[in-house]
Amino acid sequence: MSTLDAKKIEEAEALIGQTDSAANEYAKAGMYFKAATAYRVAKSFDKSKDCFLKAIDCYENNKSWFHAAKSYEQIILLAKETDKLSEVEDYANRACCLYQQHGSPEAAAAAMDKAAKMTESKHPDLALGFYKRALAVVLIGDSTHQASEFASKVSRILVRLKKYEEATKALKKEISLNLQTKSYGQVGRLVVALILVQLTLEDYVDAKKTFKKWGNRCDPQEVNTLQNLLKAFDDEDPELATKMLASPFIRHMDVEYALLSKDVPLPQGNRQMTKNGIDNAAN
Repeated sequence: MSTLDAKKIEEAEALIGQTDSAANEYAKAGMYFKAATAYRVAKSFDKSKDCFLKAIDCYENNKSWFHAAKSYEQIILLAKETDKLSEVEDYANRACCLYQQHGSPEAAAAAMDKAAKMTESKHPDLALGFYKRALAVVLIGDSTHQASEFASKVSRILVRLKKYEEATKALKKEISLNLQTKSYGQVGRLVVALILVQLTLEDYVDAKKTFKKWGNRCDPQEVNTLQNLLKAFDDEDPELATKMLASPFIRHMDVEYALLSKDVPLPQGNRQMTKNGIDNAAN
């Protein structure tokens, strides 16, 4: 144990020893919080977590919901440092509830956003839940612009997880939010993304309905790509479909949708083509 670690542990133990004489629950919570921080610096993570939990109990007894929520966020950081990301879900949701109870929806959504970013790489299913809750929180507060940002994250993770039926609903919601904020530049690409998902589901009829409903929100390049892509399916022309799916425009979309374009089942024409044909057309 280093000299610094020993000093921090001694500091933490001294603070804990003072809690019995604390003037009130709020003061006691502050002592536990400082002790938890000292233990964390000393890399005594279990003791740090225990002190944060005790601080939370004291804050809640004092109805200091905001400070209790901040303490849960510290435990979440401990989970990251100790690679125990499976513990993040419970504590993040508790933090979110407390922030809402305090009347701080922005902090509640931010807590969900941080938890999602922390887990997205290794646990995208957990991140999906966090982004969904963040979306719900900001919609309660009628923050449509922020809601569209979270909706985008929900849509992309659903596509990554191949939950295409749910992704179609999420993309429609995202389109609606962007129309409300008059973010028309985003709508066209979302229409392309939605049609790609629908074609992956082999739901050609709905893909045509989507283009008919929102095609007027697309720019000329998007319109041209979609018209030719849908024509390829109408004419059962795998060669044209392959060419459109491999177009630079689609390949430069968000990575989830660019990858999805390789999974779209091609129409069955006179010549059978594999999905590898998309890659060949791009070369």
